[in-house]
Parts: sequence; structure tokens; C-alpha cells
Amino acid sequence: MNSLQAPSGRSFSEEAEKHAHGIAVAIEDVDTGAVLVAGMSGDLDPVEVARVRRKIDLGILPMMCILYWIQVMDKITLGSAAILGIQQDTHLSTTQYNWLGTVFYLSYLLFEYPQNLALQRFPVGRWMSINIFVWGIALACHAACKNFAGLFVARFILGMCEGSITAGFMIVSSMFYTRTEQTSRVGCWFLMNGIAQIISGFISFGSLHIKTGGFAPWQWLMIITGTLTLITAVVYWFFFPDSPTNAWFLTPAERAIAVRRLKENQTGVENKHFKKDQVIEALKDPKTWIFAVFAALDQIPNSLSNQRQIIVASLGFTALQTTLLSCVDGVIQVATIWTGVMIVSRIPNSRAYVGAGCYIPPLAGVLMIEFLPWSNKIGLLFGIWLVDINIIGFVLSLAWLTSVTAGHTKRVTTNAIMLSAYCVGNGLGPFMWLTQYKPRNRVPWVVIGICHIVCSILLLTIRFILSRENKMRDAEPVANDFEEVYIEQVTADGKRIEVKVDKEFLDLTDIHNRDFRYVL
Repeated sequence: MNSLQAPSGRSFSEEAEKHAHGIAVAIEDVDTGAVLVAGMSGDLDPVEVARVRRKIDLGILPMMCILYWIQVMDKITLGSAAILGIQQDTHLSTTQYNWLGTVFYLSYLLFEYPQNLALQRFPVGRWMSINIFVWGIALACHAACKNFAGLFVARFILGMCEGSITAGFMIVSSMFYTRTEQTSRVGCWFLMNGIAQIISGFISFGSLHIKTGGFAPWQWLMIITGTLTLITAVVYWFFFPDSPTNAWFLTPAERAIAVRRLKENQTGVENKHFKKDQVIEALKDPKTWIFAVFAALDQIPNSLSNQRQIIVASLGFTALQTTLLSCVDGVIQVATIWTGVMIVSRIPNSRAYVGAGCYIPPLAGVLMIEFLPWSNKIGLLFGIWLVDINIIGFVLSLAWLTSVTAGHTKRVTTNAIMLSAYCVGNGLGPFMWLTQYKPRNRVPWVVIGICHIVCSILLLTIRFILSRENKMRDAEPVANDFEEVYIEQVTADGKRIEVKVDKEFLDLTDIHNRDFRYVL
């Protein structure tokens, strides 16, 4: 059961006989934060903790929000470009247009696990900045594409690089914030989905008014968004921190506080050493796959991101009206995400209930779209907007998965599996929008409604499983297997000493650490 080994390769019990005072482990086996705070004890000053948290918020949240806005805006450029004439200019059929939406997520899926491994192996900030730079170039190159083949390659590169961002942000959120803080912070950067909808709508509106011979509005959209992405890449290279142990905006003392305040997570900061046993545990853990199925089904309706403006235009709105109406989608998403994360932050263990409840308005929206007459375009438009509320379920699931998974390699693996499932859902979704279903698209809307129902059931199932596990652990006797663990450090004068490491920084998984309790 023990996930750590002593440097000699012997089991904990064998090494404990050699070290009467406890167990010696190699530095690479423990969390990176262990070296920084090993031997420290005593209570932290709440005032200092709050001050450090504010510095962390100012140091990383604005950059995370800006990048997520850029990422989402870049992702939905295809839907915006559809109104600006990309299908006509590049001679795309409906099937080819749908494939451009799918290939993005196919590439995302193929590179998701390699991206997660790279995020564990390399500095997080630098690795993300490289990916941002490459995808910025690929996005700008959309403007030079004249046919399906060129757009296919550009979209493939876009998906390959963007796969690092959500995974990286999930890791960063768990490295810098406590479990009680993670939901609100994940919600903060994820609500940029809505902001991106709003800003993209205005950029598209502005692009429609650019009159240049031989250069269409959709091409200007790609150049503008690509340029913004390249600027963001440069900022990330120089200013985004890799972890609280080396954050440039924190003093050495503040870094120690930033790490020590994470003890309540029972997850540590990070570990750069790949652990095969944690991968196996992740694959055997039932909750990994329930979260994955949830992500896949939740994201099938997300194919609306590339279809929404086409559907709105089919109701009889002009290109300008459709472009401006897309801003309303963004406002709804921002309001929904903010409301959801605030409720969860204030009501303990409410993630599953809030997540499941958020699917009720979208189901009402689906029923409106299915049964209202086609002539009632305002009612149908409101039905489409109600469907946007489902976004909060996925936001809460991202933060929840990070909070209930311990062991850095295991967390990287579960993140990769969930985001791969996210890609499967997004990849399959576009294929339900077939020409024969237009304009009512009754079959796709029925599929969306079924997905919402199943997703709400899955969230409640996860809660039931985790709650039952917590009760079982509460009934177990207290285990002291990892109370006396030491690493070897070299002092400034060259002397070798052994320093005690707290259990929270041993990179134990949530299954091995029986003191770990799952948030609900």
C-alpha cells in the first residue's frame, strides 16, 4: 500500500529498522514544497496568510483570466468566422465545417496526456508560454488558408497547443490555493468563457466594418486574435510563475507561508518525479472514470459554440444582429458561473447539488426549442440562452476533481483522462448537426436534453460514492504510518542533517493517505 520507498529501495518497515527515529526517503519522492518547509512548525499568522493569499491572487489570477479569455476567444473564432463569410470564401461544405470543429478536439485528445506529462516534467509557466506562442502563429495563419486542407492543419495545431492550458490551470490552482479556495478561483478564470463571447462578438462586429480589397472580415478576425495571443505568450514567458516555491512576486518567507497554508489540502504542491504506481491507481479509481463520462456527455452540447450563431441567423436575424446577440450568451455564462461558484463557496459540500441543479434551466430551454413554433423567434432565442446555463456543471467538476485527487502523478493522470473525455464529447458533438435536421435541429436538441439529465445523475453519484468513503475512513483507527519521515539536507557549512517532513508533503495519493477526506 505504501507509495514511497526509501533511497535504498527497501520497504518502509525495513528502512525504519535502520533509522530508529523514523523513515528516510529520497527528496525526489516527496513534494517540491517539502524541501522549502521541512522542519518548520508552529501555527501560521492568519493575517500573514491572508496577505500572502492576496499577493497570489494579484500575481497569477489576472494572467490566468486573460489567457483563458484568449484561449476561448481563439477557440470560437470558427463560429464567428462562419457569420463573416469563411464558409463561402474557402468553399466549405457543412460536413467540412463540422470537421474543422472536430479536428480541434481530436488533436486536443491525441496530445492531452503528453501535454500533462510535459506540465509535470517542465516548468509550468514556460511550457504554457511556448504552446501559446505556437497556437498564436497557427491562429494567424488561418487568414492565409484558401481551402479545407489548410484550415484543417491550422485547427489541428491549435488543438494540440491549447490542450496545455486547462490542464495547466488545474495544476496551478491546486498548487497555489486551498481546497476551499479552488472552486472560486477556477470559477474566476473559467467565467472568461463568457467574457470571450462578449469581446469576440464586438471584435467580429468591428471586423464586419473593415473594408479592404482582397482581405475579408473573417481574415481580419484571425489576424487580430492571433496578435493578441502572441502578445500573451511573451507576457507568460517572463511573468507567469511555475509554483509557489519560486514565485517571483513572493519573498522567500512568503513562499514558505504559501506552501505551509496548503497543508489542509493533504495534496502538497507538486512532484516532478513520474510515479507509475500512481498512474495505475488513477486508472483503477472508479471516480476517475465517472468524472470522465460526465465530461464527455457534458461537452456534447458544447458543439453549440460553433453552431449557435448559424442557428440564430437561421431565425431571421441579420449578420450584424447575430454578431451582437452573441454577446448575450457571454453575459449569461458570466452570471451563471459567478452565481454557481459563490453558492458553492458559501454552502459547504454543495458541489454536486449545485451542479445537478444547474441542468434544470437548460432542460427547460430544450423543451422551448422543441415545442415553440418556428415563428416565435424571440421565444426560441430565449430557449437557446437558457441552454447556456449548463456551463456551471463542468466548471464545478474541474475544481472538484482537483480537490478530491492527491498524488501529483495521479492528479496529472486524472486531469488528462477527464480532459481527454472532454475532447471526445466535443469531437462527437458537431456530427449531430446534420443538414437534414435543419432548421429545427430536433434530433440534436433531444440529444442535448438527454446529456443534461445523465450529467446531473452522474454528479449525484460521485457525491454518494465520496460521502460513503469519508464515513468508512471516519470509522477506521488512526494510522501513524507516515508520522516520522525524514529527508536529508545539506546545511550552508556542508553538514548533512535529517529534517522531518510532514505527511501532507509526502506526495501520497488520496487512497494511501487515510487522513484525506473528500470534499463534496
